Parts: sequence; structure tokens; C-alpha cells
Amino acid sequence: MSLPLPLALVTRLAPVAVLATAGWALSSGPLAASPTADEPEAAAKGASSSPTAPSTSAASKTFTAAPAPCSAIPPGTIKSLVPGAKAAGKEIPSTDTEVRRTCSWNALKGYDYRWLDVSFELSDTDAAAEKTYKERMTEKSGGGVVPGLGDAAYSVVNLTTEDKQQTREGVVLVRASNALVVITYNGSDFESKKAPSTDVINKGAIKAARDAVAALEGGQ
Repeated sequence: MSLPLPLALVTRLAPVAVLATAGWALSSGPLAASPTADEPEAAAKGASSSPTAPSTSAASKTFTAAPAPCSAIPPGTIKSLVPGAKAAGKEIPSTDTEVRRTCSWNALKGYDYRWLDVSFELSDTDAAAEKTYKERMTEKSGGGVVPGLGDAAYSVVNLTTEDKQQTREGVVLVRASNALVVITYNGSDFESKKAPSTDVINKGAIKAARDAVAALEGGQ
């Protein structure tokens, strides 16, 4: 049975799509100071061999392009987490697809609604990605560390209620070298007005995060 989304949920989700379409500016690390030397010739030699020279720094980036996000999550995972959704998903336009790409899946099956987003964001350096990761953790306080995922991973689940309708949303942040993977997964039951359990949403978001990180690392 297919139902139109309640106005409150549409209103809640609209800013998410607008924000994803606009794209976010990525942080970048400060430029290293040029080496100094007493003699001009030594200074020139030092600059050419410096490990902080732009060409060397660019070559050392682990990930140089964001992977295709709609291919990052296997069809089996989509079927499990977002019943009724097309496996192909829908990529959200980005201002720069080399550094940020996002794909979204959502579906209403019966009275159960699910929404899944996966985003890949690339920074110029590992340090810049780590800074962004820590800033996002601060914004999404109240969660916990996810072991064995990327260089660092964090998950948080929150419950919101609008017009007596509950929605539970899980967010997983993963840093892998100079890349940040962001998973957003939420759900509602429009018949009971309740939301899926914290365990269901959290495990689902982490499952999608593991698939996304595997796709990122497999395509480097």
C-alpha cells in the first residue's frame, strides 16, 4: 500500500535535499612554510627537494577522486535497509564531483518508510579530513566510537517527534585517510506512529558505512 508522505516529514526532509544539492566546502590543511638556508643556492636546492612541495603533496593523497556513490552500496544491502527502493539510487547534484558525491535511496513500503544517504567527501590532506571529522563529531554529540572501520568511525542515533509521528535517524561518520564517509539512515512507521528501534537503525547505518568504505578503498 502506498501513501503520500505526511507534510511534517516532507518539511523535515526538504532542507536535507537542499543542503546536499548545495554541497559543503571542504577543509584543507595550511601550506607548509618554505625551507630556509643561509645561501641562495642551498635555499633553491632545499625548495626543490622539500617533501612539502605541492607536486609531492598532491601525489601523496590516498584518494584523489570520490567514487560513484550509487554503486557503493550493494543491491542486497539496499533491499534490506530500504525495502521497495530501486537499487540504482539517485545521485544528488554536487558543486564538485571530484571532492564530494552523494547518493540517496528512499521508499515507502506499506506504512514503513526508510531513507538512506551515502556521501563521500575528499580533503587535500589526512589532517584536513581529521579536522572535519572531529567537527562533525562535535555537532553530532551523544554517540560512540565504531571499532574496526576506517581510521576512525563514530555513530549516533537520535529520535525526533513531529505531529505525534516518530522518526529515528542514525548517522555514521568514517574517516579513511583524506576521505570522509557520511551515512544517514532513518525510518518511520506511519501506522503505529512509532519509529524503528535504535538497534535497527544503528546496525543498518553501520552496515551501509562498511559497504561504502569497502567501495572507497577498492576503487583507489
